[in-house]
Amino acid sequence: MEMKPYLVAADVNRIAEASRAEALKHGWKVSIAVVDDGGHLLHFQRLDGAPPMSVAISQAKAHAAAMGRRESSQFEEMIANGRTAFLSAPGLHGLLEGGVPVIANGHVIGAVGVSGVKSSEDAQIAKAGIAALG
Repeated sequence: MEMKPYLVAADVNRIAEASRAEALKHGWKVSIAVVDDGGHLLHFQRLDGAPPMSVAISQAKAHAAAMGRRESSQFEEMIANGRTAFLSAPGLHGLLEGGVPVIANGHVIGAVGVSGVKSSEDAQIAKAGIAALG
């Protein structure tokens, strides 16, 4: 039997705080979601002034990255390159840049999804949060 790591509350808090700090450093008004490896919400925060739509989008991006085991930007690229049938994939939404998986020892153990600014900036915030894990 193979053993795999998983996110604990302290990890989730480090990710959330580092993501928040990155957003605040740039004055970005975003929503940030952290999920487990099954895409289930572990932490959510909507910074002051973040658009209401960013709540659902951040959570969907995190879910897509966790379930798809890759950055959500890869799904966006597939669709933009003509693979529009992928839009019918069951249970996947948020197929836009800004969802980043958390990987430990080769296992996807969760993901971070951010929404509210440019997609590349959303991804920057998510990656800053994940980087706090070391």
